[in-house]
Amino acid sequence: MDKDELGRQGEALAAAFLTERSYRILARNFRVQGAEIDIVAEQSGTIVFVEVKTRRTGRYGSPAQAVGIRKQRKIIFAAHCFLRQNNREDCFCRFDVIEVYAASGWQLRHLPGAFET
Repeated sequence: MDKDELGRQGEALAAAFLTERSYRILARNFRVQGAEIDIVAEQSGTIVFVEVKTRRTGRYGSPAQAVGIRKQRKIIFAAHCFLRQNNREDCFCRFDVIEVYAASGWQLRHLPGAFET
């Protein structure tokens, strides 16, 4: 399985994981001006912007460690655009990371509030 397929499978598992926990998926792969949000979901009135990082192993650190400040800024920019486009600027929002490990079966780790604006 190549890197792109691994990422797609990780995102699909993350979306299913969130749905099972009463999140409503609003968008997947929301793109704007070179920025992307993997999953936009809503739970209890909070809009949740989710970055999904899938890795085969933890050999080079945790997947969340790959969400550096530059990536965070792009996600925050895209989140502002999403909120504006959907007239939701007055909503509470949160930025989560879901780590997906593909080695020896799929394992997920949800990190709510992984970073802030």
